[in-house]
Amino acid sequence: MNQILPYVYYSLPWAFIIGLSIAAVAGIGVGLVWPRFLVYPYLAIYFCMNSTSYGNMAIFATRSIYSRGSGLLFFGLLLWYVLGAWACARVAASFQRYPAPECNLRPWFFGWFLLLVGHVGVSMMFDVPLKDSLSPQGFSNIIWMAPLISLILLSFRTREHVLELTHFILLLGLGRALFGLVRWAAFGGDPNNVYANMNAIKIRLTFFDINDSLVCTIAFAIAAVHLFQTVKIDRPKFWRGIEWATLIATGLCIVLSYRRSAWIGFLLAFLVIMMRFPIKRRIQLMTGGLPVVGAALAYVAVQRLTQTKGAGGGLSSLVYDMQSRRFGPESERVLELKFALADFLSKPITGIGSWGRYTGYQYISWQNNPDGGLFLHSGVLHVALKSGLLGTFLLIGTIAAFVLFARRALKTLPPELLGLATAGVAGIAFMIPDFLIGTPFPQVRTTQMLAICLALPYLAVAVAKVAPATKPVVKPFVPRPRLVAA
Repeated sequence: MNQILPYVYYSLPWAFIIGLSIAAVAGIGVGLVWPRFLVYPYLAIYFCMNSTSYGNMAIFATRSIYSRGSGLLFFGLLLWYVLGAWACARVAASFQRYPAPECNLRPWFFGWFLLLVGHVGVSMMFDVPLKDSLSPQGFSNIIWMAPLISLILLSFRTREHVLELTHFILLLGLGRALFGLVRWAAFGGDPNNVYANMNAIKIRLTFFDINDSLVCTIAFAIAAVHLFQTVKIDRPKFWRGIEWATLIATGLCIVLSYRRSAWIGFLLAFLVIMMRFPIKRRIQLMTGGLPVVGAALAYVAVQRLTQTKGAGGGLSSLVYDMQSRRFGPESERVLELKFALADFLSKPITGIGSWGRYTGYQYISWQNNPDGGLFLHSGVLHVALKSGLLGTFLLIGTIAAFVLFARRALKTLPPELLGLATAGVAGIAFMIPDFLIGTPFPQVRTTQMLAICLALPYLAVAVAKVAPATKPVVKPFVPRPRLVAA
């Protein structure tokens, strides 16, 4: 046995390479025939796998799946996977003469790509390593949103495919919410609890990662539209039960996340959902649902903010750490934004470069690490700092193109596709607070989740055009036979 073991160890790398090659060939074969089956595992990872260990007191933190392979390959293996899946879907669509669905975001993402190429060229002139100019801490993650959007649009081509995707999102959202609630009730909640572990606030939370609350919001939107829209869809009782369970579990999971950005984002998403209903139904749901949601949010907000040092009373306590102080030292959140704004104003056209660090980051406690100065808590200012007014223009254009398309789309979609499209718009609305005061663009999971949200309205419209809704079959009226006296 001892003589065989060395040969086994030596053969393991070769076995891994052979197995990986077989899996790649099989994946390409599946992707050329059924490209959507390459999308489902990719979505499942982003819906279910946490992306941060911030706030975790464990001594050894495992490396995130989203950064695997990013050393030698510059980007994570998951991003190369989505690029390969897109290539398969593109080839399959060409063989089957399936035209690429309409998407007015393509020119804007092409502009982002050209801007990144320009930054890489300038960085080479200044001897900046390629891994720094392509780093996720710049704006390269925005470019990686494009392959996922295109992959989704090319992979789901019929109403049956889209309804299958809708059910998939509902089940994953419900499962993720139940996991968070059970862990919160019986196992102490999310171990990444920055409030309890670092700020001595005695609360348990369902999920600290904002993306888990985003998953719950997407599933909540689909369930709400399906349940409360005026035009009823004939669905099995099983799916109606799943929708009710999803509505309750996901809403409760978001409330118990104890994140201010999740609370405010959920209210914005709730308003987007309400706008999909006629005025009478809207008033009914607002009077019935908003007080319940508001009371729950008020209760958990009081629980958290009364234990938070520096938070006063009233609505201003929600942004206690983002306000300038008249006396004493400035809060680190405000100090970070002031430092970054000063650097942006010094180079307003081009920014400091995708690889740049803002001046004075050493004074911020959470920037005391190898990535210090490469990111800040504002998605808008992050883009402006790294890419200047050029990137800011592209960002505004991308958002405007999506908003204009979504407004038209939500007014024309049939009932069975309206839930999925509304979920995408509600997801984007949910991320507005994180977009303003969070760190969305340096995070692979966040940007890919944003890409999923962006793709859903375009997918619903594309399928509605290719396969128009079938009208219900109306049986002709046949009078019942009557007995006539002889």
